[in-house]
Amino acid sequence: MPYINSVDRYQIQMLSLDERVEQDSEVRVIDAFVNSLDLKKLDVAKAVPALEGRPAYDPRDLLKLYIYGAQNEIRSSRKLEKACKVNLEVQWLVRGVRPDFRTISDFRKVNASAMKKVFHAFNQLLRGQLTNEFLSVDGSKFFANNSKDRNFTMSKLDDRISWLTGHHEDYMRQLDQADRLEGSTLHGSFSEEELKAKIKESGERLERYQTYRQMMEEEGLSQLSTTDPDARLMKMRNGFGVSFNVQTAVTSESHMITDFNVTSDVTDYGQLEPTLKSYKNEYCKDEILEAVADKGYQSAEDIGKCLEEGIAAHVILPDGKDTCEIELPYEEAQDLHPESKAPEELKKCLRAGIIPEAYKGFIESATVTEKMCRVTEGASLIRTSPFVNTLEMKIKAAEGYFVRDPQRNIVYCPGGAQLRQSYVTKKERIRYTNKQACRNCPDRDKCCRARKGFQEVEFNKDEFCKPNGNWLREEGKEVHFHRSEVKREKRKVVTLVIRPDKQKMAQRMCLSEHPFGTIKRSMNGSYFLLRGKQKVEGEFALLALAYNIRRAKNQFGTQKLLELIAKATHIFCSIYKVRVKMRAVTVITVKNQPVSLIKAMAW
Repeated sequence: MPYINSVDRYQIQMLSLDERVEQDSEVRVIDAFVNSLDLKKLDVAKAVPALEGRPAYDPRDLLKLYIYGAQNEIRSSRKLEKACKVNLEVQWLVRGVRPDFRTISDFRKVNASAMKKVFHAFNQLLRGQLTNEFLSVDGSKFFANNSKDRNFTMSKLDDRISWLTGHHEDYMRQLDQADRLEGSTLHGSFSEEELKAKIKESGERLERYQTYRQMMEEEGLSQLSTTDPDARLMKMRNGFGVSFNVQTAVTSESHMITDFNVTSDVTDYGQLEPTLKSYKNEYCKDEILEAVADKGYQSAEDIGKCLEEGIAAHVILPDGKDTCEIELPYEEAQDLHPESKAPEELKKCLRAGIIPEAYKGFIESATVTEKMCRVTEGASLIRTSPFVNTLEMKIKAAEGYFVRDPQRNIVYCPGGAQLRQSYVTKKERIRYTNKQACRNCPDRDKCCRARKGFQEVEFNKDEFCKPNGNWLREEGKEVHFHRSEVKREKRKVVTLVIRPDKQKMAQRMCLSEHPFGTIKRSMNGSYFLLRGKQKVEGEFALLALAYNIRRAKNQFGTQKLLELIAKATHIFCSIYKVRVKMRAVTVITVKNQPVSLIKAMAW
């Protein structure tokens, strides 16, 4: 049988771009949505064209281009430039213009802060069509535009400085040896010129690393990323990577992203209230917003803030527990309104030990008790070390103690190394460690007997000296603790017993994991191209918007979604079907005049 007949590529065809694009294509939704926006109100640059100078590209075209690129794995400005020349859907979408890659890139950088407003504008269009029973909050790590070699911790800098110092001294020794040989070199050794170049290079790197370490100590930084200062080294599923932690709130019915928050925090601990607060204030002012989250969000302080804002947070509890306790400071109040759902009234009732009617069933009990609390005002915050200077600390450490220097926030160990802060526990205790120093320690067997092969020491802010039990046990010395005085007093607190809804919590994984998986795999959005938290937030807004548009199209269909956009933009029209050239075309009648849908959107 003959092959399928092909088209003569040299034959002239009388076809418009519109005839080449499918009627239910996503580009028609993107086009209608962007044309319905008031870009000036959304603070998009060049929303009003300048009267003088060279004409600029329409920001609507560039915005459409980025949304299409986010949906179809075309994210870089150079690939988007190429798509404007070879992709028929893109040509239809941007009406045949061919902007340069720098123009495309600059649009995203300049309008990074406006992208989140565009994202919320699409969600606002669908507010009447979606029923949000509750929200699911979760976080995921996205790679930042910063390699691991450009990320430094104190321990990493200590190791590199020690390594470079040794190599620098070795190069100097080889140079002195070459001078003594009067120009001749040993077999396999570097020449005099090569040694001078290596000495210069190692000296510059050593000076740079010492500057980094000094800056981190002065500013109290735990990490330093030189390419993207806002990015942090985080533990991910397949190891560690320099990333951002993106928090999303997903609706239980439509699985669409309602809001998000880009953070530099390495864990999800304490992220519930910051993620949900803006959505609550914007859309649920006089209603109780329900949300579910996993065990990583189990922060009593964070859940308490959510309750005061009108957010019922169902956080998954540890195995074997059905309830959790939240403590709030007691505040006596009069003229309470337990029936109100306003955040001000909820906060007053909760701190007075009264359960608001909106929380009945979620909060089982509220009791007012007295307990001893640490006073954290005034002079009690001043914590002084019993050691006068660094020399005294090192002498004490050599006796078999871990000595903490509160000024530099480091710990001297009995082996003479410096332990750096690794993280702060949930009980606000600082954990110090130095894995590399422990591996190279000559007294490792005497000092560290942990299975992990390195020593970890915890201090609270009032502790300055701790004994090394293994060391002192062999030395036969006495154990001494040095603490500053802590002022405590009796205070009233409100203890709330909360019972989360297990049925809602069981749906959490099905809700939160789906958008992250789609963005990372289907849309190639597992990494960021821009740098800085503000620009990264704008980049993720484009990804979330592209996901929501595709999700809405799958739920409603292209035709109904276009009708919803038209109604939301206050265009009262009648939609009917006509046949033109044996093809269904959507026509809108505005003031009895048939016009295209795109033109109607522009009105």
